Amino acid sequence: MLIAAALIASGPGAVLVHSATRADFGSAYLVRHPVNLGIGLLPALLVVRLDRSMLRTLAPFVYPAGVLGLGLVLTPLGSEINGSRSWIQLPGGFSVQPSELAKVGLCVALPMLLAPAAERRQRPRPREILLAGVVTGVPVLLVMAQPDLGSALVLVAPALGVLVVSGASWPWLAGVLLAGVAAVTAAFTTPLLSLYQRDRLTAFLDPSTDPLGIGYQTQQVRRAIAGGGWGGQGLHSGDLTSSGAIPFRETDFVFSAAGEELGFVGAAFVVLLLGLLVARIAPAGTRTRDPFVRLVCWAVATGSPSSRWRTSG
Repeated sequence: MLIAAALIASGPGAVLVHSATRADFGSAYLVRHPVNLGIGLLPALLVVRLDRSMLRTLAPFVYPAGVLGLGLVLTPLGSEINGSRSWIQLPGGFSVQPSELAKVGLCVALPMLLAPAAERRQRPRPREILLAGVVTGVPVLLVMAQPDLGSALVLVAPALGVLVVSGASWPWLAGVLLAGVAAVTAAFTTPLLSLYQRDRLTAFLDPSTDPLGIGYQTQQVRRAIAGGGWGGQGLHSGDLTSSGAIPFRETDFVFSAAGEELGFVGAAFVVLLLGLLVARIAPAGTRTRDPFVRLVCWAVATGSPSSRWRTSG
């Protein structure tokens, strides 16, 4: 069911991206999505066949690879798109976003650090929690330097999930939350973030602040979803989606196409598919007796929804 939900979710994703971009790019995205899906399936099938002990053995290599990729993005090898230096261009029109590999690295590195405590049937020691904070902080700071605030926030989600499931004491969890509040406060009161990033946060909290400027995207997405009603305007027939009135509708804001063209019913189906993924991953982590596997499952379960729908959701 897990694999089926992932594949079914990939199908509507390709169709919706094509619907949102066909006026400008024809069938380019409709062709690109199946190719990307095929590329993703190859390592997925390999990982599925890995023994749990082998996965744990490979974990120390995946995390440095992700961090190395984030470092390379900040060199001349990196490519700037939409004001963020987050990509490495490859031949054939393809590109790689190293922050995606960093998420995978974090989802195996943190369990590797915190699983020994569970194997001892103890709570994580302060040294282990602090080390987990450092392991999380390195990729987060590198992503912030791009700057890519959305991906940085996504990296924090699996870290919190792993800390909670690992049995970290409530004072430590409260300290992590307080640190998050302090970071958000610093973002608004210091030059830590650029003016554009602060405006993005402000627009996220209150899109009506600047409806014709920084809040324009969110306002248009709300209009599109509201215009879909219960049954939607029909595939390829969304007024705002087809007209190009929604910026970045092929990436972060593709959910607006689901709401406008498929309506509440279709959009709810997409959300249910994503919920099904989480609902299958989390119980798998609960049933296993291997602490490392349990923490990996919960890291993926807590990181997956925020990863794919962080803006449009």
